[in-house]
Amino acid sequence: MDHSHKHVTNSHDHHDHGHRQEHGHSHSHGHGHGHGHADGRLGIAFWVIGGFTIVEAVGGWWSGSLTLLADAGHLFVDTLALALAYGAQRLARRPASHHRSFGHSRAGVLAAFVNSLVLLGIVVAIIVEAGMRLAHPHPIDASIALGVAALGIAVNLVMAALLHGDHGDMNLRAAYLHVLSDLLGAAAAAAAALIVMGTGWLAADAWLSIFVTVLIGRSAWPLLIHSAHVLQEGAPDGFDAEQLAVRLVAAVPGVMDVHHVHAWSLTPSEPILTLHASIEATADAAMTLAAMKDVIVREFGIRHSTIQIEPSECADADHSCGQPAASLASR
Repeated sequence: MDHSHKHVTNSHDHHDHGHRQEHGHSHSHGHGHGHGHADGRLGIAFWVIGGFTIVEAVGGWWSGSLTLLADAGHLFVDTLALALAYGAQRLARRPASHHRSFGHSRAGVLAAFVNSLVLLGIVVAIIVEAGMRLAHPHPIDASIALGVAALGIAVNLVMAALLHGDHGDMNLRAAYLHVLSDLLGAAAAAAAALIVMGTGWLAADAWLSIFVTVLIGRSAWPLLIHSAHVLQEGAPDGFDAEQLAVRLVAAVPGVMDVHHVHAWSLTPSEPILTLHASIEATADAAMTLAAMKDVIVREFGIRHSTIQIEPSECADADHSCGQPAASLASR
């Protein structure tokens, strides 16, 4: 097995003379070191964040700081999210099977979707708690709260550095955002403790918590939209079905028409394309297929494509066969 985190493209041409069709199909998945490195980082983050959750909960109870207790709850949810991300990353390493011909590559996208929902749930919880704290201020031992918050800042800075990068992987990006939200929570707790120590204004940490929720929401919402788009088989970013169809007709001799164009993403870094191409009767099907694939890879960056060659009319007897490519881009 190839142990590199790459998606290797192989082309297989199948000829069905009874239906006068030809399919070009590219599909192969390699897994290993890239995923293993991500697994290791997620595993370390899980144990460190999980351990500090206990420290922060004890510190919050000891100091009477609702901010620290709330952030401990935040950390607990993030620990569960990291466990989910870690499990999804390992699941994605499993090879394709008869029942799952694409393997488990989408597991990471699904985990990112769930994690973004959890982050937005955290936003709602913090806003509700902030409202309660504004209505009913609670005294805290600011010195203890400051010490625990400072330790939280240090821990989360280390974890953010560990998880930074590889944000083409939505799963790692979601975990990284969780750690950033933890860092912001710890910073807000430290700032609140300093303000309470200096001025005695107990409402400070409630207002800082609301500020943090805005930052978390700004990160979580785009992640939710993007992961949902991938899960709903939306077209890859920047993909233009009409432009691809026009370009194939112009660049490849013998291609008369391109239709039934569908593009989606298995993962954000792995777009997939299917299309029908009507070719001239005198055109060589194999050479035409190879030329189209070359254009699709070089100019559109799509390595996994399935192309149905049609020497005359569209093989599918349905009303959408003759529609322009742009209207059939994706679902």
